[in-house]
Amino acid sequence: MNDYLDQIAWNSDGLVPAIAQDAETGLILMVAWMNAEALELTVAENRAVYWSRSRGKLWRKGEESGNVQRLKELRLDCDNDVIMMQVEQVGGIACHTGRTSCFYSVLQDGEWRAVDGVVKDPKEIYR
Repeated sequence: MNDYLDQIAWNSDGLVPAIAQDAETGLILMVAWMNAEALELTVAENRAVYWSRSRGKLWRKGEESGNVQRLKELRLDCDNDVIMMQVEQVGGIACHTGRTSCFYSVLQDGEWRAVDGVVKDPKEIYR
């Protein structure tokens, strides 16, 4: 195992949350999970690779949609338990709903409301 991996405070499932932030705009694009292999591949391939808890396997961001996240910088928080990646979001879409960011809902008057529009219909992205 790489020395940098030993310094991460992995949770009991061997995972760490990973925040993807647009390197140019600062917009938070998404949050996902990484295991040690995903983090090693992210560093080696210079692109975001996550661990899909629902599918139980590695997931290279953009493998189906083409909306790859190219790694620009990798940071670890002060408690060593959260990864933050600054990325170039290819295609401008990070969310499976076809939006720029997964954080498109805002609490207004006690209800969550989608305030950011769909850039591309998910039916056109995922076939």
